[in-house]
Amino acid sequence: MSSPVVRLDLDLRQPAGQTLRVRQTCCPEASRVVVQLPIWTPGSYTVRDHVQHLHSLVAHCGDDPISARRIGPSRWLVEMPRREVLTLDYAIEARDLTVRTCHLDPDFASLSLAAVAMDVEGCRWHEHRLTVAVPEAWSVHVPLPFVDQAWIAEDFDGLVDSPVHAGSFDVERFNVDGHGHELLLIGSPPGGWPSSLTQDITSVCRATCRLMDTPPPAGDRYQLVIQMLESGYGGLEHDHSAVLQFNWPALARPGGLRQLLQLVGHEYLHQWNVRRLRPADYRPYDYGRPVVSEGLWFAEGITSYFDLSTTLLSGFSNRTQFLQDLGEELSRVLMTPGRSVQSLADSAREAWVKLYKATPSSRDSQVSYYRYGAATAFCLDVRLRQVGSSLSTVLRELWASHGRCGRGYQRQNILSAIAKRDSSLAAQLDGWLDEPDSLPLEALVAALGLRLDPIQSSEPHHGLNLEDQASGVVVKRVAPRGPAMQAGLVVGDELIAIGGRRLRRMADLPMLLKGQSRVPVLWSRRGLMKESLLIPDECIDRWTLRWDPGAAAEQLALRDRWFQIL
Repeated sequence: MSSPVVRLDLDLRQPAGQTLRVRQTCCPEASRVVVQLPIWTPGSYTVRDHVQHLHSLVAHCGDDPISARRIGPSRWLVEMPRREVLTLDYAIEARDLTVRTCHLDPDFASLSLAAVAMDVEGCRWHEHRLTVAVPEAWSVHVPLPFVDQAWIAEDFDGLVDSPVHAGSFDVERFNVDGHGHELLLIGSPPGGWPSSLTQDITSVCRATCRLMDTPPPAGDRYQLVIQMLESGYGGLEHDHSAVLQFNWPALARPGGLRQLLQLVGHEYLHQWNVRRLRPADYRPYDYGRPVVSEGLWFAEGITSYFDLSTTLLSGFSNRTQFLQDLGEELSRVLMTPGRSVQSLADSAREAWVKLYKATPSSRDSQVSYYRYGAATAFCLDVRLRQVGSSLSTVLRELWASHGRCGRGYQRQNILSAIAKRDSSLAAQLDGWLDEPDSLPLEALVAALGLRLDPIQSSEPHHGLNLEDQASGVVVKRVAPRGPAMQAGLVVGDELIAIGGRRLRRMADLPMLLKGQSRVPVLWSRRGLMKESLLIPDECIDRWTLRWDPGAAAEQLALRDRWFQIL
């Protein structure tokens, strides 16, 4: 009998068809075996239904064809007539270029194996071996050990946590605290990559290790992939890699490289926080159903707060730039009406049904556990600095007590770590998590000798988000209690005329409203013409974080301690 090894063989040799052929073989011990394609990708907390891209499934027991009966959207029951090798052959359409799905074309392949590999009942914890057949001149990169012409994963979790990239692209090596890393650059900006990119990335990774006071948990096996695209932004963390997407127009803007490096720092820090220091709800992962966890605020919010500091710690940016970046993050929180509706804990719990399925009106009833979590992290850090500690100290302690040994954490573990430094803060944190709009942002900003100042909009506030469609200008969002709501407009209405002038493009609306205090608006709803009066008002465009020239010595001292980050 064969050893308990699961093989996954991928054929990418027909990239123009954007379909990969998959063969998976194993030796299950049971005669009735359930096989399942994951419905989600760890790190991206929403049902992706990867199965929609799967077709042509055929099962064999040895050389004999057998039935694979579907018992759920992503589950099949296979009945083995005898104990022999089970072979599953199928195809995966790969036309979705994101960090959590699969893409294949004549230029390159980027594959998330959670969207490819079957979880075979009884075989999850067996060794998995991966082979990849590719066109000539292509190379294959997988963050797994390569032994005897195959990449080796300890188990199914290790396999699906290892993205596959294949093609002809630049590969660079860099070193972080004595550990070799690999940088894959796919695509390039119009003027080429910045000459200092690898050096800057190295500095950010080393700064992240200083933040955590440990070498990189991935050791010598870490692969950083950057896909430079015309549009797109995001990243997905793995135990031994991270896949990033960035766009060259953003890179060309002032501060663009700093933003890219902060994204690198974010995903690199995830080696510790979320991949190994993980909410108890995700130990182990359940690939067959959504698993609700409020711990996502800590996993992503804490990471989002510290990623802003990685460029400061690395020496790439200065304190003024750090304040600018933090101010923009806090401004987005303050400009989100949903902060008065949804708590931070609920934002994390509802990730599966809300965050990844946002609509133009989502901001009216939701907050992002990334951004609101970062604001919460800022408040925690300042409060801890006031008692001689820091949020980085708490994070390192949780890493030592839970992350390093693979123990999942719960809210009480976070509260206990904070209570060691400030028991009153631990009690307050419960309220910050469970009550909407409960953060003392302005007070803690002031404690640092800083100011959050509102910037008034130069445009008339109408309370509308619009979209140009073939039929005309259509309402996509109406701000709560804003001028448009007062005028009776709702989502889906088509704006016809403003002040007696035809509105043909949404970009013309501010011009037609300028200088007007009461404007007749003509619109269409379900083919019926309606008219009302729109009364624009003033509004805040954004908030900015600034130095307070009148800051006292105590505030300045606290600010200096806060700027230490570590």
